[in-house]
Amino acid sequence: MPYISLMPKLNNDQQIRQLANLELLARQVVEGFITGLHQSPFHGFSVEFAEHRLYNNGESVKNIDWKLLARTDKLFVKQFEEETNLRCYLLLDTSSSMNFPEKGISKLQFSIYAIASLMHLFKKQRDAFGLCLFSDKVDWLSSAKSTTTHLFHLYAELEKAYNNPKINTVTNITQVLHHVANEIHQRSMVIIFSDMLENSLNPEKLQSLFAAVQHLKFSKHEVVIFNVSDKQKELDFNFDNRPHHFVDMESGAEIKVHPGKVRDAYQTALSQYRHQLELKCAQYHIDLVDVDINAGYHEVLKTYLAKRNKMV
Repeated sequence: MPYISLMPKLNNDQQIRQLANLELLARQVVEGFITGLHQSPFHGFSVEFAEHRLYNNGESVKNIDWKLLARTDKLFVKQFEEETNLRCYLLLDTSSSMNFPEKGISKLQFSIYAIASLMHLFKKQRDAFGLCLFSDKVDWLSSAKSTTTHLFHLYAELEKAYNNPKINTVTNITQVLHHVANEIHQRSMVIIFSDMLENSLNPEKLQSLFAAVQHLKFSKHEVVIFNVSDKQKELDFNFDNRPHHFVDMESGAEIKVHPGKVRDAYQTALSQYRHQLELKCAQYHIDLVDVDINAGYHEVLKTYLAKRNKMV
């Protein structure tokens, strides 16, 4: 699978300017998303995540929030700290293909921002959350907690991944999922951020991948895959009408080709692979969500909330 040249190293000022403050960005993304829910006709989610849940007919009225009833015309019950919420694990593919594209935000950077935003949302809901960084193996795996200290610890790990993109590093998501399935002992939501390109040309690898996903499902985990891509370049193959020098960011293999001459064959092969991926995900009841890095983060947050509402 071809890619343009590797992302250049950034100096410290550029890193600081682009990364800014992960916590602040996550808060802004989540608050903007919640404001959008308030202003839209989409009323399926409660945004009083941390303190409230919908009242169920027949239960005690002593914990109803009457002030919230006046504002929303809905009955909510105050939800206390000891009430059990979800456990969520976020798996981030840090292999070299995630460094694409070299200009603007990369798939890795987008995924880091999206994960930081989800963590902020988890914290608001008092959901326990953990983080796994992987490429050809599990590089780092945390436990799942819901504390502020834990949140900032994971932000620090995300910043390390942001500032140190890997060069010529392949993916082995199959091995990683088996490892994670063996490590997570309580039912959880497992959310994967990856470009899912490792198995695109190898049907046997695709079968192995879903054997690993089955391992997660056998342990009663719910699985969401955010298939991260630069739609314009990777799916539409929209390049200038001139010869290009492509570099495989994982293997370093190079090829010179005119995009117009290979576009149809490339898109056909990619479409066939994605169709198989979709069929397998449907077979195993896995949510596969295509995410364009140029389309913002709201689709990621909305998908998570929809999945969460089904589980609680």
